[in-house]
Amino acid sequence: MKSEETNTEAWTAYGRHHLQRGTPLPEVERIDWGPGATGPGDAILGDLDGRRVLDLGCGPARHAAHLARDYRALVDAVDSSPTQIERARTRYDQLPGLNVVLADAVEHLHAAAPYDVIYSVHSVPYIDPHRLLPALNTALKPGGRLCFTVLHTNSHGDGPSTALVPRPETLRLADGPELTVQMWVLTPELWEDLLVQYGLQVESIIVLDAPEEGTHTSYRLVQVRRPVRVTSRPRTTRPPAAHAALGVGIILSGPDGLLLGRHRRRTVELPGGTVEPGESLSEAVVRELAEETGLTALPADVRLLGTLLDHVGDVVRLTVAAVVTAWQGTPADQPDESVSDWRWWPLSNCQFLWIGAVAWLCAEVFVEHLPGSGVVDEHVGAAAAS
Repeated sequence: MKSEETNTEAWTAYGRHHLQRGTPLPEVERIDWGPGATGPGDAILGDLDGRRVLDLGCGPARHAAHLARDYRALVDAVDSSPTQIERARTRYDQLPGLNVVLADAVEHLHAAAPYDVIYSVHSVPYIDPHRLLPALNTALKPGGRLCFTVLHTNSHGDGPSTALVPRPETLRLADGPELTVQMWVLTPELWEDLLVQYGLQVESIIVLDAPEEGTHTSYRLVQVRRPVRVTSRPRTTRPPAAHAALGVGIILSGPDGLLLGRHRRRTVELPGGTVEPGESLSEAVVRELAEETGLTALPADVRLLGTLLDHVGDVVRLTVAAVVTAWQGTPADQPDESVSDWRWWPLSNCQFLWIGAVAWLCAEVFVEHLPGSGVVDEHVGAAAAS
């Protein structure tokens, strides 16, 4: 929470500066979501009459006061800066429907009764998303609405990041020094993935650019719902990180025995290899058989047996054993392949040492269809994705 503590200190200094200056603030007639009073106003919050509403990171609470006064909403206005809360209480202490709270946002979300609506103008990026977003989910009623703005591009033209880490940004004081804050300035795609990860449903993301020509500042207004009912774990739009390889090991047994080749690393192996994108297992068997041995077969003549699971470094390897029941041609070495010297190993006087689940399934096939025993004096391995 080091970054969040830095932010609380900065906003406390900000509030103290304006208390000392006696900075006047006019009342607002609508929520200004973006720079220069841009954005859709109050309408996106829906019906607020008598609803429980939370203003997260309220500052001097002008927006919260507007909703309590003009829409008869029951608004909790929460901020972790004591000087910002002092500004809010000094001005709105007696306003009906408004409750101004000094608290850490996440601690308040855990302690409060669920809200119909939660909104935040520019405050969400100051809190670690992994700490804030799950708390927002539990603090919303099922079907409840969440709306918040996040910085997308700062005044220098620096855009969002795909890394989930805070970065320094400048908080400017009127007639005073500049303060440094730490903000999570993330791409809209990353915000959406995080929200979905914590059980929230993104309805829209609106672009809010500064209206002045030549100004780089841009925000995004994110509209979110908590699903009424979750029937399955929400999925993000981003594919999972690649960490597995899928391959096939091919068993051909004929009158002369079992087809095996010799790898350049001196192991004796079945034909096989990696399944390519968009390819079925049977299609991979047919392709790998042709590429490695020159034999041709049809997917209809492929019988899938089972799976061997192992690890190589950080990669999970899944190798599916398959029997080919019919083929054409004579096995021969193929250019640029790592396995060669293809020949039929007689089973009448051979016994194979198999490893793992694929080995067991292969052995079952041999016992069922090809009687015989003996010993092979070299290591025999099932081909795996590599």
